[in-house]
Amino acid sequence: MPDRPAISDSPPAAAADGRPGRGGTLRGGIRTSWTVARRILTSRPVRWGFAAAAVAIGGYAVARQWSGVRAALASIGILTAGAAMVSVLIAMFAAMQVWRRLLAGLGSPLPARTAARIMFVGQLGKYLPGSVWPVLAQMELGSAHRVPRHHSASASVLTMLVSVLSGLLTALVTLPFVAGSAPYLWAFLAAPALLACLHPKVLNYVLGRLFRLTRRPPLEQPLTARAIATSLAWSFGSWIFYGLQIWLLATRLGAPRGTGALLAIGGFALAWSAGFLAVFAPAGAGVREVVLVALLSPVLGVGAATAVALVSRVLTTAGDLLAAGLAAGYVRRPGKAAGR
Repeated sequence: MPDRPAISDSPPAAAADGRPGRGGTLRGGIRTSWTVARRILTSRPVRWGFAAAAVAIGGYAVARQWSGVRAALASIGILTAGAAMVSVLIAMFAAMQVWRRLLAGLGSPLPARTAARIMFVGQLGKYLPGSVWPVLAQMELGSAHRVPRHHSASASVLTMLVSVLSGLLTALVTLPFVAGSAPYLWAFLAAPALLACLHPKVLNYVLGRLFRLTRRPPLEQPLTARAIATSLAWSFGSWIFYGLQIWLLATRLGAPRGTGALLAIGGFALAWSAGFLAVFAPAGAGVREVVLVALLSPVLGVGAATAVALVSRVLTTAGDLLAAGLAAGYVRRPGKAAGR
């Protein structure tokens, strides 16, 4: 990795006349502007305001296409919806394994049942205003099982990073082969850069800098290539099953089975990533649906694509609640070891 200029924690160097240097003033202004912008975007009024706007706009869109949406919902059927729900739960289990493998790579291995309890219960925090609640919840739940808080926080942040990068990579290798997706071909150029972000040297460097800036103790052991590769494999598996959910719903409404699978997998991965990156949208609400409808509309029509997006949102939300309930149900019993 090429050397980078060291980032000093001291104030900008003063000029000869005692005033701050121009470069330091510029950096300080950019940093302050970014901090203010981030606070505004992630503030409670903005997030709830966006959620309200998303509901209003989404309701209007559904109302305009209601005849097509109603017909599509009737065509999906309970059996297809049930099969899609199973796919969602499998995808969520694979996503939990991403967090568990990264946590083990950081030096805090956990049994699958304990990891599921911490991960799924903590993930409910994403529905609250603010971006830190899932991380804080997992830190506190993990501490009850002797997991250092900085390990839990690091694993949570790394899981988000791996999920977004693998989601974008999944979209890059599927959508260009779908009819009408020629504009995505240029995105292949971004794949090497995304893969480079997952290199152990890059991740360990970023973690080291982050711990140094936040005055946290350094990691006892760096992440290995095996830990990253394993977590990445589980992440790709989660996108396949999330995509299977969309494929089951879309093919029921007339989407082609062959290219429809690529569109479903890549489309959901891209839509989820876009929703995640929109920090002002609670749990990606609104953004994910807009992207998914835009991708599915050319093959399904707006009404049917809207129905798929709505059912998918219901299934993933129900999956979060169901997984958290099942995981929390495995309470610690007297005489049993923790995590069993």
